[in-house]
Amino acid sequence: MRTTPTAGWQRPPPTARQLRTDLWIGLAVTVLALFELTLARSTGAFALGPPPGLAEQIGWTVAVTAPLAVRRRWPAAVAVLVSIAFVAGQARAVPLAQLPSGALFAALYTLGAWGTDRRMAGRVRIAIIAAMFGWFGLALGLQAEQLSTAAFTDAAGPVPPVLAAVMNGILYNLLFFAFAYYSGQTAWVAARRRHELREQAEQLRRSQAEAHERAVMGERVRIARELHDVVAHHVSVMGVQAAACRRVFDRDRDKARASLTAIEETARTSVDELRRMLGVLRDPGDLTGTATASADSTGLDQLDALVDRARQTGLRTELGVYGEPVPLPRSVSQAAYRIVQEAVTNVVKHAHATTLDVRVRYLARELEIDVSDDGHGGVPAAGAGLGLIGMRERVTAHGGQMEAGPRPGGGFRVRARIPLAVAPAGRAA
Repeated sequence: MRTTPTAGWQRPPPTARQLRTDLWIGLAVTVLALFELTLARSTGAFALGPPPGLAEQIGWTVAVTAPLAVRRRWPAAVAVLVSIAFVAGQARAVPLAQLPSGALFAALYTLGAWGTDRRMAGRVRIAIIAAMFGWFGLALGLQAEQLSTAAFTDAAGPVPPVLAAVMNGILYNLLFFAFAYYSGQTAWVAARRRHELREQAEQLRRSQAEAHERAVMGERVRIARELHDVVAHHVSVMGVQAAACRRVFDRDRDKARASLTAIEETARTSVDELRRMLGVLRDPGDLTGTATASADSTGLDQLDALVDRARQTGLRTELGVYGEPVPLPRSVSQAAYRIVQEAVTNVVKHAHATTLDVRVRYLARELEIDVSDDGHGGVPAAGAGLGLIGMRERVTAHGGQMEAGPRPGGGFRVRARIPLAVAPAGRAA
């Protein structure tokens, strides 16, 4: 199945509900950060040095956390603003603990997950991470005097305490920012894949609907073809016999009686075939026509009866079988019979012919059906045109070819070639 290209895909903007959720989350984080600031001030432990006044501490805390209220509306601006406020707050020795750090993480994650311009989102995140590591190195340089061996009186590990403190800080920040970058990118990829799955599901739904429509149309064509083949032939024969009976009824009762007998037999055959066909079409499990092919008892072995019925209409008919007959698949035999039947029907109804020649040739790799007459030829009438369509459909279904048209010497000719899967040894060429 062909999938919708997503190279230029952009994540849809946040919904109104998501924007309201961001607003409440931003307010809640800001309130909790202020409460955390109160606890830090109550302990009196200021790791970054003497803090500024209370108003400035509140201001920087709010500046770091409050922008989360609009993080999905303007993800790039929020990420830059939160990063600047975080660095500035630390530079001013504001005790920004867990919640402000979480706000920085959320801002980087949101930019990766919701940034519409993917190139800009990647560059901004990398720039922020680089700036954070730069600030970390600058802070270490400013606190170099405090990071002396004397400050770690209880150190007992194999790594020098100053080096261990620096490496610990680098490792923590590396994991912090790497996870923020990766989780945001993963969220964006997941959203794109959900979009692709929805598109594929919609395409699958449309394909199934089209397949269903094609199946329904194919079933309608099959029903029309079967009805045409079964009804048209027998009704045409009965019409010709009825006309003959009318003409000789007063002069030759024996011929009229023979015509009426032929009408009766043809009617019975027509009813039997209609009953068989309607029974198959009522099968709810058959939408492909295979049941019809298997249940239809007609085949090339019944050509003699078909030609005899045509002979009863007054036509001089000949049936010739050339080559060595071989067992044929039921579908091929039925299709060949229906082609001959429709060609004979057209001759009886439209050709005004006196002779009919039916030939079946078993060739090396195909079966050839040839039906010709000495009628007026020319363009087929409307009914014959529908019959030709049905014949072509049957031939095409078996991968064959068909020719139909006037003969140079007069009359009309139908010739169909149906390939055979295997050419048995000894078949006549």
